[in-house]
Amino acid sequence: MPSRERLQALRYNLIPDHLIGEILTKRWTDNAIPFLVLVAVIALFGTAIPGFFNPFSLQESTRQLGEFAIVVIGLTVVMLGGGIDLSVGSIFALATFASVGSFFILGLPVWAAFLAALATGAVFGAINGYLVGFLRLRAFLTTLVTFIIGRAVFDILVVQFGAAIQMSFASSEAWDFIGDGTFAGLSVPVIAAGLLALVTHVTLTRARIGWHILAVGGSRRSAHNAGIKVRRTVFLTYVFSGLCSGAAGFLIACRLSGAGPGTGAGLEILALTAAVVGGNALGGGRGSVVKGLMGAVIVLVMTNGLIRMGYGTGTNQMVLGIMLAIAVTIDIRWLKNRHKVLNEVYVAPVYLKMGETQSAEPHSGTPYALNNRLAAAAPIGLGALEGPEDVILDADDHLYCGTRHGEIVRFFAPDYTRSEVFAHVGGFPLGLAFDRDGNLISCVGAMGLYKIAPDRTVTRLSAETRRSLTSVQDDARLRDPNDLDIAPDGRIYFTDSTKRYDAHDWTLDSIENRGTGRLLVYDPRDGSTKTLLDGYRYTNGVCMAHDGKSLYFAESWACRIHRYWLEGPKAGTAECVIKDMPGYTDNINRASDGTYWMAWLGMRTPSFDLSLRHPAMRKRMTRRLPQDDWLFPNINTGGIVKFDDSGRILQTFGDLTGENHPMVTSMREHKGELFIGGILNNRIGRYRIEGAAPEWTGMRAYWGSRA
Repeated sequence: MPSRERLQALRYNLIPDHLIGEILTKRWTDNAIPFLVLVAVIALFGTAIPGFFNPFSLQESTRQLGEFAIVVIGLTVVMLGGGIDLSVGSIFALATFASVGSFFILGLPVWAAFLAALATGAVFGAINGYLVGFLRLRAFLTTLVTFIIGRAVFDILVVQFGAAIQMSFASSEAWDFIGDGTFAGLSVPVIAAGLLALVTHVTLTRARIGWHILAVGGSRRSAHNAGIKVRRTVFLTYVFSGLCSGAAGFLIACRLSGAGPGTGAGLEILALTAAVVGGNALGGGRGSVVKGLMGAVIVLVMTNGLIRMGYGTGTNQMVLGIMLAIAVTIDIRWLKNRHKVLNEVYVAPVYLKMGETQSAEPHSGTPYALNNRLAAAAPIGLGALEGPEDVILDADDHLYCGTRHGEIVRFFAPDYTRSEVFAHVGGFPLGLAFDRDGNLISCVGAMGLYKIAPDRTVTRLSAETRRSLTSVQDDARLRDPNDLDIAPDGRIYFTDSTKRYDAHDWTLDSIENRGTGRLLVYDPRDGSTKTLLDGYRYTNGVCMAHDGKSLYFAESWACRIHRYWLEGPKAGTAECVIKDMPGYTDNINRASDGTYWMAWLGMRTPSFDLSLRHPAMRKRMTRRLPQDDWLFPNINTGGIVKFDDSGRILQTFGDLTGENHPMVTSMREHKGELFIGGILNNRIGRYRIEGAAPEWTGMRAYWGSRA
């Protein structure tokens, strides 16, 4: 290998560039920045302020945090619904006055004071919700108006009744406990905030109303078109925010036993800053309660810390303003440009030098030399199918295939001119196999492993496997389940071609050529899915060996066939049995004479082989050229290969005319004929095999005479 290529191999194969793209695609990265800010703020003020972590100091701070967090949770829900509520400060102040007024002036019990606070919050929240949700007024201006009116009403009430509150001698153990007591070392506001956060989080992520709120925040027009009652949903978010502000007002009323001109002043700015700094989007539809809580801690620690360090109100407001400006800028710019950044960094090609191969040219004299035999294949379902990637026949000789429209189509024997939609699975059904009980098992691209019972009931068997602790990739989800086969004990062995791309992005995986394909097994006895092998370049076809003690699987982009041992001294290991083929390997199936059929989905070309040795060129190509101008593997011409257990090539078949089956992804032998599928074809091919056993079927080969 030339020194330049050696350097390229070291640079692109050892430096994990792809991890940047993997990390940026994860939803948890939105939490990473506020979490790091939270840690930095706590560390900064914890070291700068003596006694910062003193238990008494922390207890008092957490009381404030509990009250503040409840307000932030309410505002977060409004923002997730696509709105904004600037009136939380005035609602908070009015609820505080309603609580102390009910308890100290009217002499009502504590529970009545609590209900008065909630009623105050609910009324103002309902006013906001009606104006913004039903009358469709601007949320910013509307809540600004209610903030001004609410603040004015509060100031009037404080001036009018402040003295009466101060002169009251009303007392209650419950009131004092809520304000100053603890339960298991935690103050009531902290417990209340924790319970509210938990219930709100579960509602947003698991309940229908929560999904509706997020949908409305993401796109009101789309939510309306989907049948969601947008106006009612928006109304409820404001009512919830008002209730949260009311509850927080009651808690501070119990703690301070009074209300003054400064109650709730600036709270709306603090709450808004906390929600945005935590990572909740101003535009709605993106965020969480957890982000709101992180923002609440950041803002409260920072404001209290600055005060304890001797800085005045002006400094506090300036710092909050700077934090809010930075958070808004990051939110807007990142939301707008995230996909551009991902396009720049996600595709990270690696270096690969393909091995020398024998020629597949006609009359070249090699075992791989193509011919024109498949041109004689008769079409089935011509023009009525789109993308029959795999084909299979049942015990009654009926023919099945998947289509690009998510359907399993059945053609009736013996002439296969009549057909019906056997089942609608969704996605893109790829590999097919019948189990011992006649259930049709299918790998469905981007969805998982599915079972279609004889009565056409569709059941999902698996959509994920156990996540590996060392992988940054989302290797739990099945992204591109491709082909499968079933062992005599009922376990289903199947491939997940790539962990980085969904089925429709196979071209990106071929250009990147990184080993992210794997072999998995699904055990119907306990419903578990486990990864057996990993690190292959686009794992594809799977076929049980005739003796049932091993299986073959294809590694498409490396043009290799591997054998994985299930039993014997090599159990649990794999070995390459055919390498450096001139075509890209696809599905593998049994032949009647104890050998195996294998599909070539396309043929290697010198240009693409050369590009694999230049990852920098492929990287620039994906960033600078439109996709129509990219260099892909050639999948317009393929064929069929027959091989035995030793890896010896016995026969090849092709269609040099390019009319019937130039591209092949699967084939099944059945009663002396080959039935041929192709992911880009609009038909199934039917080809008579010379000298094949006329009564042999795959079903009997797998499951015996009962099939």
